[in-house]
Amino acid sequence: MYLHLGQEVVVRFSDIVGIFDLEKATLSKHTKDFLAKATHEHRVVTVSYEMPKSFIVTVQNSECIVYISQISTATLKKRAGLR
Repeated sequence: MYLHLGQEVVVRFSDIVGIFDLEKATLSKHTKDFLAKATHEHRVVTVSYEMPKSFIVTVQNSECIVYISQISTATLKKRAGLR
């Protein structure tokens, strides 16, 4: 099964490590450092240039990829069938 992250971007459920609220998660220095490192290593995919609301951490072919999405974590979790 796949999760639609916005625009025409989908990822496999089995590749998803976590779905995080961008505003709340970036209060942590560790999260900021993680996202900065992923950006520096060109492992961040921006799904839309609208105001970002969430980021999705995935592992694809043993590589960590971070997707930045305009869709809220609540909506993504509903799409994934999570509560």
